[in-house]
Amino acid sequence: MRGAIAAGHPLTAEAGAEVLRAGGNAVDACIAAAFTSWVVESPLTGPGAGGFLLVRASPSGALRLLDFFASVPGRGLRGAPSAMEEVDVEFDRDTSQVFRIGVASCAVPGATAGLAQAHFAYGRTPWRELIAPAAELARRGFELTRPQAYLHAILDLILRHDEPGRAVYGPNGERLVAGDVVRMPDLAGTLDQLAEEGAGAIYGGELGRRIADYLTGEGGSVTRADLADYRVVSRRPIRVGFDSHEFVSNPPPSSGGVLIGYALLLLDRLGSGGAPGSAEAIARLADVMREQTRARGGRFGTDLYRGGLVRRLYAAESIAAAAGRIRSGERGRAEAAGVTGTTHISVVDADGNAASLTASNGSGSGVVVPGTGIHMNNMLGEYDLNPGGRKAQVGRRLTSMMAPSLVLERGRPRLVVGSAGSVRLRGAILQIVVNVAMHGMSVAEAIEAPRVHFEEPHVHCEGGSDAAELDRLESWGYDLVRWRRRNLYFGGAAAVELREDGSLSAAGDPRRGGHGVVV
Repeated sequence: MRGAIAAGHPLTAEAGAEVLRAGGNAVDACIAAAFTSWVVESPLTGPGAGGFLLVRASPSGALRLLDFFASVPGRGLRGAPSAMEEVDVEFDRDTSQVFRIGVASCAVPGATAGLAQAHFAYGRTPWRELIAPAAELARRGFELTRPQAYLHAILDLILRHDEPGRAVYGPNGERLVAGDVVRMPDLAGTLDQLAEEGAGAIYGGELGRRIADYLTGEGGSVTRADLADYRVVSRRPIRVGFDSHEFVSNPPPSSGGVLIGYALLLLDRLGSGGAPGSAEAIARLADVMREQTRARGGRFGTDLYRGGLVRRLYAAESIAAAAGRIRSGERGRAEAAGVTGTTHISVVDADGNAASLTASNGSGSGVVVPGTGIHMNNMLGEYDLNPGGRKAQVGRRLTSMMAPSLVLERGRPRLVVGSAGSVRLRGAILQIVVNVAMHGMSVAEAIEAPRVHFEEPHVHCEGGSDAAELDRLESWGYDLVRWRRRNLYFGGAAAVELREDGSLSAAGDPRRGGHGVVV
């Protein structure tokens, strides 16, 4: 086997699989898949997005996290930005989320810079070869799948917010539906330009000038100086021992990986509660999620930037106190939801290199820069990215819940995993890690299993859960929200598993039309 890849769309996964077949490494495959995701998963990611890439390099086993998330704009800005607009996005008839969009919601994007830095540090396939298939796909067009059409329906008010967006996502005056062919000629031109000029086309070049001039001209804050000064940050990932494994993930100033590690330490101390799907196991997950929410209060947001957070949160006395609260049934507080427009790619190659990439456009700003096909992020409008309620300084990297992760066993990649889903993504990753590493499920079984999400005072239980077990849970005093079926509200994961016998398995999340390929 040459490797395996899992992603949020079959064409995304196949783009990476082709690179593996041709002899490229895990990072090459991840980059090619990422470019293709800009086309076929454009509501979720693109040149206007930001993200993170966790890499395990073989044979050394060195671990590094490339942070290319969005940063706060406004360098040299004259005047105040315009006001953001609000739209209400419905997941189903009972659950919705308010998103703030428009040019004032756009932060400095890092997606192109991140892929370029990853290629420079780890790639061996020529840059142009990794971009070319995505550009051709954007030009030729592709058929919208049913899961993608559902996502388009949810985000329709955003995708068709402005005229360039309507030209792509509603060329006949109506939103796209399953089976429609999506063509993105402007984005194809942008990809061609990036293939020729590299990331510099955006970060200091003509393409970047077009982006900045349009945004500032319409009342936004992203300037030419913001783009020229943007840098990818290389970080040391967090590492948490649990059971007989090690969890590796995104460090501060992002919070998702930190909080998943905290939950795994609690589960390692308390146990998983019972068989997967039992009332006991769901109760244990809900109680641990409540402690994650509690931990995110107080000075958490400040400590993400000042340092010392991981040491304080993971200290033995902190874990013991949290375990005591769980045993006593003490309650936490509510937590707002945030980013929904996210996707993930997981890759392992035959040499043991691993790449775990999560990227996000937020919900999207509804702003497509004319002539470029670039749909800008709305990160300044995401409630979840500023948990301390503080206004961040210009140039500062925004925090994020995104958590591209690895699970190591005796130093080898046992699981490469990540997810979409706002604050729900950390619960999705946690449950998949527990299902694979502690319950021995296959990666496909772990991803497909019904999930739970705690949001005080409710425990959201996904469709497919055992009704009798939920009745038991409710009789213990838990306030349940019972979903009728599986839903992308509970995340969109992609994971690759390296089994004990050396074989590989890959699975995408059926909630978002994900796909896995073993090469």
